[in-house]
Amino acid sequence: MARSGVADELVLRCLTMFDSRDETEIVRRAMAQVSTVAGRAEAGYLLRGDGLVRCTDDGHGSRATPALDARVRELAGRDGPVRLPRRAWGWAFALREPDGLREPERRREPDGPPEPDGLPGPDGPGPERPGPDGLRGALVVSSRDRPGEDERFLLSLLVRQTSAALSVAAAHRRERAQAAELRRARGERDAMRRRLDRALSDLGHLREVHDALARAAARGDGEAGIARALHRVTGLPAAVEDRFGNLRAWAGPGRPDPYPTPDPAQREELLRDAARRCGPARLRDRLVAVAAPRGELLGALCLVDPEARADERAVCALDHAAAALALELTHRRRLAELELRLRRELVDDLLTGADDTSAYARAEAVGHDLHGPHHVVAARRADGPADDGFLRAVVRAASGLGLRVLPTRRSDTAVLVARGRPAERTLHTALSRELGSPAGAIGVGGHCDTPHEVPRSYQEALRALEVRQGSHSAYGITFFDDLGLYRILRTGKDQREVERFVREWLGPLLDYDAKHHTTLVETLTVYFDRGGKYSETAAALVVHRSTLRYRLQRIREISGRDLTDVDSRLNLQVATRVWKIMRSGPE
Repeated sequence: MARSGVADELVLRCLTMFDSRDETEIVRRAMAQVSTVAGRAEAGYLLRGDGLVRCTDDGHGSRATPALDARVRELAGRDGPVRLPRRAWGWAFALREPDGLREPERRREPDGPPEPDGLPGPDGPGPERPGPDGLRGALVVSSRDRPGEDERFLLSLLVRQTSAALSVAAAHRRERAQAAELRRARGERDAMRRRLDRALSDLGHLREVHDALARAAARGDGEAGIARALHRVTGLPAAVEDRFGNLRAWAGPGRPDPYPTPDPAQREELLRDAARRCGPARLRDRLVAVAAPRGELLGALCLVDPEARADERAVCALDHAAAALALELTHRRRLAELELRLRRELVDDLLTGADDTSAYARAEAVGHDLHGPHHVVAARRADGPADDGFLRAVVRAASGLGLRVLPTRRSDTAVLVARGRPAERTLHTALSRELGSPAGAIGVGGHCDTPHEVPRSYQEALRALEVRQGSHSAYGITFFDDLGLYRILRTGKDQREVERFVREWLGPLLDYDAKHHTTLVETLTVYFDRGGKYSETAAALVVHRSTLRYRLQRIREISGRDLTDVDSRLNLQVATRVWKIMRSGPE
């Protein structure tokens, strides 16, 4: 009866161990109860990793040593005796989970990762999973005398209570770990669900963008359709610009008028910087995406966003719209290059002679009407090569005057087959504006009513161009129809013969004019141009009739020619006409 009462009292004291969730604290409390039963507690151990590790002692000068630690590890979870200095009896009790509380062994795939440990406790990481037979730790007890049967019973009871408390603490720790793992799994599930919802929403938005761009492409709306589609899906004004910053299309409110033109060098640098970023970039109040297929800058697509309201979806829509714009601009460029090549091939065939029926059909295919009068225009520049840039300048100048042309380039000459006749001088003026220089010469052939007459007009244009370039005023425009006498003269060696002819008949007058700063040759030229009529000649020269008579008399004396002689008069008139053309070109 006494033994039962002591046991009950011990059990009551051990109940405090079940209040703790810390295994180290449980062992410490168990060690504190040893002195009430028999002897004293020398050390307490808990399973850490592959072995038992001392976690605490009784705090009253116990003599736990490395030798004791080695002995406990040697027992490997079995109960057994230990030797302690000046102690008659020492024993290591294994702390094992009771069968009813023992954790079932978990299956693990071969070579798989280990199961996660318990949550960390106040004194460090949580305990390892129990060892063989549910081992949790060990308790070392010693006494000066060998304990009796009652004392061994009470020690055994203390060990069972401690083992149960450790098992309960471990169970609670596992529950907390499982709860934490469950919360983590639920959090991951919820996060994954949110990501999935966002992905589905983004996919729906992306499909909306693709559908809008596809509809624009199907309708053939081009750049304007892309801008409208981007505005519709983002709610922001959208602009399509060429690489120079000129507006090509606008969708949405607030279109600037006039549209600002950026600095060319700064614009080029901004676009190249945006292209290097591989995606839309913010430039002041705009998001800009560059259309640069294969690294070639063709244009830019902009979202006007001064309040920075564009989100990731808007940026994604802009990126996809820029890709669509790049395809559109590439397609247009290829069509333009194809049309230009077809036009050049057509013009080359026309200049060498083409069948009328075939020429009409091919011209219609490239959008040009060959019916009606046409003129061939040939142009060269004196301050640089007649490259494709010069050809484009000639085409722009002619188109600006309302001329429909078919262009090509032959060596150093830009050639146009133009519908209609260029106006006097205006084509050269327009070309000078395009080039920023008047250093251009233009020859215009006679009109041709059918394609097979184009080669003749081409040769006439080259002849007029040669005359213009050979004159003292080499820059300007010359029409073959205005060449007069020069239409039957040739260049090269014959040109030198013509110059000798002029010198033969007008040489003394030219020398006299140069020496005395007079205008006798010009007076004689105007006299012949006015049919030898005194009044009209004097009026054209703005001189008195008597002054005119005096000049004509000086011309007879200096030249030694008789103006009343038919042959002399004819040769002098031809010489003045050639001199006029050589000096300034045909008017």
